[in-house]
Amino acid sequence: MPSISHLIEEFIRTFPFFLKPLLLTFELTFASVVVGTVIGLFVALLKVSKFPLGPMIANVYITVIRGTPLIVQIFVLYFGFYKVVDLGQFWSAALALAVHSGAYIAEIFRGAIQSIDKGQMEAGLSLGMSPAQTMRRIILPQALKRSIPPLGNQFILSLKESSLAAFIAMDELFSMARRLSAETFDEMTFFLIVAVYYLVIVMLFTYLVNKMEKRLAKGDS
Repeated sequence: MPSISHLIEEFIRTFPFFLKPLLLTFELTFASVVVGTVIGLFVALLKVSKFPLGPMIANVYITVIRGTPLIVQIFVLYFGFYKVVDLGQFWSAALALAVHSGAYIAEIFRGAIQSIDKGQMEAGLSLGMSPAQTMRRIILPQALKRSIPPLGNQFILSLKESSLAAFIAMDELFSMARRLSAETFDEMTFFLIVAVYYLVIVMLFTYLVNKMEKRLAKGDS
């Protein structure tokens, strides 16, 4: 087990090496969350729609994605589709994370939509709006507001899951830790250092999510 002084010394020495991987981790997480949110919203709307095949398609997608490991999904996109479409490392990982998180985001949106009082839909229809207009103008704004806290938690999960991109040789945080540990044969030190990076980032986003929840709670009171 490395000493505290050795950890601090190596943390400071290798900080420049982790800057680019840290930025890549943020980019990967941001891209996956944005795309995953779009996918999740679309699937949630399918699940609550009156379209006969909508709920079935949504349930199949959610069941398959939640029932298979994320690392398998990354490998399928990276190694399985490269002969048809070369997505590259970044988008293979980002889309795999997006498709994976989209299944969970869909359930978040579905729960938020169904939590809105049915009278809201009836009120919109009574005003002459179509069901689609009522959903877009009345239901979705309220549902999106209620979805923000769990979406923040999903963002944090996606941030941690981005470490799996190391298995397709992406130069993100965990990959850099593996490289430095292989070069120095000091595995424990660099795995602890990368754990500190993830811990600090997660604590920061947890703080921001909690602040957002409190602000939303004040707005509702």
